[in-house]
Amino acid sequence: MSKEKEKKIGEQAPVQELDIFEQGRKDHPEDDDTIVKMRDVRVAFKIGSIERVIINHLNLDIKRGEVLGLVGESGSGKTTIGRALIRINKVSGGEVLFNNVKISGKIPKKTERLLKTKMQMIFQDPGDSLNDRANIDYIVSEGLRAFKLYKDEEDRLQKVQQMMQRVGLRPEYLNRYPHEFSGGQRQRIGIARCMIMNPEFVIADEPISALDVSIRAQVLNLIREFQQERKMTVLFIAHDLSVVRYISDRIAVIYAGHIVEIAEANRLFEAPLHPYTKSLLSAVPIPDPKVERKKKIITYNPAELHHYVLSDAPKLVEIEPGHFVRCNTPELEQYKQELERLGGKK
Repeated sequence: MSKEKEKKIGEQAPVQELDIFEQGRKDHPEDDDTIVKMRDVRVAFKIGSIERVIINHLNLDIKRGEVLGLVGESGSGKTTIGRALIRINKVSGGEVLFNNVKISGKIPKKTERLLKTKMQMIFQDPGDSLNDRANIDYIVSEGLRAFKLYKDEEDRLQKVQQMMQRVGLRPEYLNRYPHEFSGGQRQRIGIARCMIMNPEFVIADEPISALDVSIRAQVLNLIREFQQERKMTVLFIAHDLSVVRYISDRIAVIYAGHIVEIAEANRLFEAPLHPYTKSLLSAVPIPDPKVERKKKIITYNPAELHHYVLSDAPKLVEIEPGHFVRCNTPELEQYKQELERLGGKK
């Protein structure tokens, strides 16, 4: 391709499309504080003739501008939820709404294209999520090129260089390749690729689990800074409750594809109600070795602890303002008594 032709392509104005998501906010001002709604969502995978249901009858609201931590053990469905939101995994039942617009199932191509500018994902493994055959300049600016979000080549390069500096990397690294960087640097590149699109909603899928302990705090602080500066909404997926408490406004606990408890971050630690939440909290390491030795690990065995019947199936109940727990009628009474003993919100 000639330089003149390439320049003309770069100088094309951004694609002017009907912003159906902004219209969705205007049409439903009463729901403007909620950016994502998952209603009775079901996600299943088929292996031959066998269907394995990972998520079933899941309901979850994510508030605009918050960091929602999603925690649970491996295999509980955390990543499946994140990938379903961004349409990597297909939703086989229920619906997902973004700004009151349905984004699950079959949607118009224009809507799907526009959604990619509004929603981005930071992946768990920075090595596997970056193209080894592409240099950093191409990787970071891929979204800008795809949606023509720049005036000309000079503007594109300036945006990429500014973003590289913003995530703590030198602009001269743009001509290098992913294998030349450490794990922490590759994750910063992944964050730069995500944030350069200026998304409204970001899914961070265990972004620090593959990193050294020494640089985890740096990456967490970087994500938090972007979120506060741009008033973004972040779904932060992790299995470490202490990390999630540090970065999150609210925490949702998931077990076997079901949300079992949701509360403000500090409140969840002050007054955990569901046995699985208590089990997770008991496994959080304590810096004091004397206290750590005396600590008792709580084992969660749902078959022994829960006795559910079809006539009184468990559901997510708001037991106090902003605090939800999954339970049936007898358990609800038990949790209310426990909450009284623990005391109300301070």
